[in-house]
Amino acid sequence: MADGPMVVLSDESQRTSGEDARSMNLEAGRAVAETIRTTLGPRGMDKMLVDQGGNVVVTNDGVTLLEEMDVDHPAADMIIDVATTQEAEVGDGTTSAVILAGALLSNAEDLLEQDIHPTSIVAGYRHAAEAVLDVFEDMATEVDPDDEEILKQVAGTAMTGKGAEAEKELLSSMVVSAVQAAVRDDGTVDQDAVVVRQFYGASIDDSEFVDGVLFDIEPVSQNMAREHEDANVLIYEGAIEVSETNVGAEATVGNMDELQGFVEREQSELADMVDRIAATGADIVLADGGIDEYAAERLAKEGITAYRRVDDDKRERLAQATGATRVGDLETVSEDDLGFAGTVSERVIRDLTVRRQADHESTTVFSDLPTEGVGTIVLRGGTEHVLDEVERAVVDSIGVVSAAIEDGSVLPGGGAPEIEAALALREEADSVEGREQLAVEAFAEAFEDGPRTLAENAGHDAIDALVDMTARHDGGDVNVGIDADTGELVEMFEDGVVEPLRVKTTAVDSAVDAATMIIRIDDVISAGDLSVGDDEEEAGGGGPPGGAGGMGGMGGGMGGMM
Repeated sequence: MADGPMVVLSDESQRTSGEDARSMNLEAGRAVAETIRTTLGPRGMDKMLVDQGGNVVVTNDGVTLLEEMDVDHPAADMIIDVATTQEAEVGDGTTSAVILAGALLSNAEDLLEQDIHPTSIVAGYRHAAEAVLDVFEDMATEVDPDDEEILKQVAGTAMTGKGAEAEKELLSSMVVSAVQAAVRDDGTVDQDAVVVRQFYGASIDDSEFVDGVLFDIEPVSQNMAREHEDANVLIYEGAIEVSETNVGAEATVGNMDELQGFVEREQSELADMVDRIAATGADIVLADGGIDEYAAERLAKEGITAYRRVDDDKRERLAQATGATRVGDLETVSEDDLGFAGTVSERVIRDLTVRRQADHESTTVFSDLPTEGVGTIVLRGGTEHVLDEVERAVVDSIGVVSAAIEDGSVLPGGGAPEIEAALALREEADSVEGREQLAVEAFAEAFEDGPRTLAENAGHDAIDALVDMTARHDGGDVNVGIDADTGELVEMFEDGVVEPLRVKTTAVDSAVDAATMIIRIDDVISAGDLSVGDDEEEAGGGGPPGGAGGMGGMGGGMGGMM
């Protein structure tokens, strides 16, 4: 048997082990956090992302930035998952969660240099995370689902710093109205029932909440009525046209009488379809397929307004909103299949210059619906980029207001929970034996990174802010945080800076999970097809993706952003 180690990896595989692998992963995780650090808080800066096609995204929304960036480092992707989890669970706090994860990795690297074993660090972090969650539970204030004032503050806090401050009061009120209307009987919120629509033109203060649903659809005929009261709605999963077999058949006619008979048979078939629809008492018809001109004329004479080629999402949403049954066969359709809308009207929302560029000049509004919780937030804005950012802010606000209603607990913002948690962890560390104590203290220091960044981004002295906040919290002022505008320490509930408890607990859980997983990795093995290109290897990126070469993809993403 030959001497030496057995080679079990292919020649194309690349491997980085031990301290090199750990250092590489920690560096990548920290790089992600540093990239979005300056976006945190009401005074956070925006980033511009430009893709290869020249499309531009301007935002300071953490998850949007990370999803749009070109990142090919596996450890960096794990940190991005922190933001994705935060967005899915609560809708806001993505930047804070990523900054916490980055701080945990940075402090872990310092501990590793002190020969603290990764297992001890992970155990200390887990212990600290449990203690932090207890602190947050103790700090939390109960909120009633009908407490509009607190819920508006929750919504406004999520919007701050995202281009929506000018009309924060208006947008917050709309969000709260929409979410409260979407509360189910079991106390949960049906966020799918709250739809956000963009209409370019006008200004943000022209935005409104519509108690109903809006579709960019127009009647098939100009002779059809644009408004209906107490309308019966039929949703047809087919076309009001001559059947395909008849359309596709070839006909040979010898004289005009035969041709006339052929046309009459087609019209008779169409008339029969219209008669079946009219017999149900329908006032509105939304068809999946096309509608023949002859059928449209007969529908108009019957006082029925019809819309053709309505996509599946619209038909499904309207079926749920009106209580209609989606019908696939007109021979069996009946009055019981109809839905109801108190008002169906046509509105012109877009400005004239925008209407000329849009597929539809007008919008049809179905309102006064029997199904509760159906509403649409109509956002107006002068430019595409501004309106996109406002929509992201509104969607985040919908998430946090939903979380506040479902959980019934809120926390002060402005860095107050982080400072309170850091104080508690330093006391907790005294009761922890062994080297895990150092990890708990490192966790406390990592928690201070959020308030520090908040002060820095607002242009205030971070050290003074941390010292003053710590002193106030040590004296019992647990709800005191930093006012980003003035730099002064204020009572956050009085200042209207409020966040759901879930924002903080989810951030801790996901950040700790990602950080501890990365810390425990001591070997990175990449397949050949994952290796970096020749040019990058020659430039010193000969490691696996996640080494210097793997960061090239991330650097490219940041290059397009700066």
